[in-house]
Amino acid sequence: MSDVSPKILEFLENVHPYDSLPQDELARVASCFSRREVPAGTAIYTVGDPIEGVYLVKSGTIEVTDTHGALVSMLSPRNSFGERGLLRDGLAVTTATTTSDSVILCLPGTELRHLIANFPAFERFFSRGQSGKAARQNDLATLKVADLMARKPVTVSPDTTVQQAARVMRERHFSCVPVVEGERLVGIVTTRDLSGRVLAEGRSAETPVAEVMTPDPLSLEPHALGSDILHLMLENRIGHLPVARDGRLLGMITQTDLTRFQAISSAQLVRDAAVAEGYDALALVTDRIPQLLVQLVGAHNAHEVVTRLITDIADTVTRRLLRLAEDKLGPPPVPYLWAACGSQGRQEQTGVSDQDNCIIIDDDVTPDDMPYYADLARFVSDGLNAAGYFYCPCDMMATNPRWCQPVRVWQRYFRGWINTPSPEAQMLASVMFDLRPIGGQASLFRGLQEETLAAASKNSIFVAHMVSNSIKHVPPLGLLRGFATIRSGEYKNHVDMKLGGVVPVTDLARVYALRGRISAANTRARLLAAEEKGIISVSGARDLIEAYDLIANLRLENQATLVRMGRKPDNFLAPSDLSDFERSHLRDAFVVVRTMQSAVGQIAGTLG
Repeated sequence: MSDVSPKILEFLENVHPYDSLPQDELARVASCFSRREVPAGTAIYTVGDPIEGVYLVKSGTIEVTDTHGALVSMLSPRNSFGERGLLRDGLAVTTATTTSDSVILCLPGTELRHLIANFPAFERFFSRGQSGKAARQNDLATLKVADLMARKPVTVSPDTTVQQAARVMRERHFSCVPVVEGERLVGIVTTRDLSGRVLAEGRSAETPVAEVMTPDPLSLEPHALGSDILHLMLENRIGHLPVARDGRLLGMITQTDLTRFQAISSAQLVRDAAVAEGYDALALVTDRIPQLLVQLVGAHNAHEVVTRLITDIADTVTRRLLRLAEDKLGPPPVPYLWAACGSQGRQEQTGVSDQDNCIIIDDDVTPDDMPYYADLARFVSDGLNAAGYFYCPCDMMATNPRWCQPVRVWQRYFRGWINTPSPEAQMLASVMFDLRPIGGQASLFRGLQEETLAAASKNSIFVAHMVSNSIKHVPPLGLLRGFATIRSGEYKNHVDMKLGGVVPVTDLARVYALRGRISAANTRARLLAAEEKGIISVSGARDLIEAYDLIANLRLENQATLVRMGRKPDNFLAPSDLSDFERSHLRDAFVVVRTMQSAVGQIAGTLG
């Protein structure tokens, strides 16, 4: 084992999917990594270069660009890169350049392939962007049937006429409909039945479906695997399978559902978005995100993987709109950067999201140039709204002239918020500290971020105000080990998993990042970096991260359940829908968050 492997081992223990390895295997893998210190502005590889292995950022930041020099992503500690080329033909498909002094770890390609072949967590993680049929088949075969059901089934009763059943199938574009008596599954009728048993035999349109249906059809229970679906369909030459428990119909699986599952992957959506021609085409791409959410959650991916993949799609949509805008408006007068804040900035988007963005413009811009950027902002913002990223209700968008300004104005903004931390300044600073470059010239942000973090961390009064702001949203804890649920309205007896669960942790992580001058915007990355820098204790960090993971995972699972029910995803969860075990753990997670809020609140008192 090399001299640096103990430190690498400690680092890998907090990096997914390495954290899933047995301790002896993790130690072996740690010894296989090479360590490289890379100065800012150095190309680690360029398009077409041979890829040595999979790279992992230990410290610093990496800018990844495509063959045209357009920004693909900005990487921070614990992000992997280079695997796309490694898992294809061994050649880089992007260019990776350090934007700050960085430490890069590299795992040889042979080791990565060994891990993918022997550990499912690695296969899921590194195959997430692969669109190969084999990878998707593996995911399909191992998913549970309940995770593949997309909607509550439409049913008919035994005395429904065949004409009425045919109309139901035509209106819903279904090829079959289950027949139920009460809640009990008694049969299934298909378009083939209507053709072969009604039309071919000259039966009346008033014939009850009970006379032509397939009685007591083959069915599966919701805990069955996708492989069971495939085997039953192939062995029995059928294309429809009811899902039932104790004779009660729960859902339907058809060949169309399987085809839809195999057609959707984050990589496919990214590719489709990258070549989409206009608003409508982009909307068709983003309309598939809810089903992608269902698949990713059903495959038991960690929340940070799910939200990262969903955010990648939003990033691609944004960059495509920027390209379309420049095609329409012409090249920009001076360089600019489109940056996102909010959940997109933190790479934490779920099935429901608005847009929060801004434009940072080179200081060489003139007043006569500014209308170009206003038109650019309107084109992109309208396109995002058309694609389902609805307008920010607080107008935190580049279309607001306040958030479309040269670098010098942005510097003035941040200085003002830091030096005069009014309630509005605290709110704005909270939003803008989550900025992440999306498209354009990323260098316009780097100096601004470094200057701002340095100034903010030194201003104890500002830090104290930010701490106070971070504990305004509290977990929904009630008396006697219960939950403080919403008392009236549409979401009565629910808890808001965003405002009461995710946001309190996000706010805490932002304060830790401020105190430690941590450049990462992602909440989980901030917590891990805060632990590494000693901003919070090891035990406190681990407790908070585990609490955050549980809250964020339950939020995504609830959204996926809503999508499967044919509803739009939201952030409201009924504790009564959880098992006693889940409710107990969720409450414990909220207690951990509240405890950490109390601890950081005491710090505010000493700073103020």
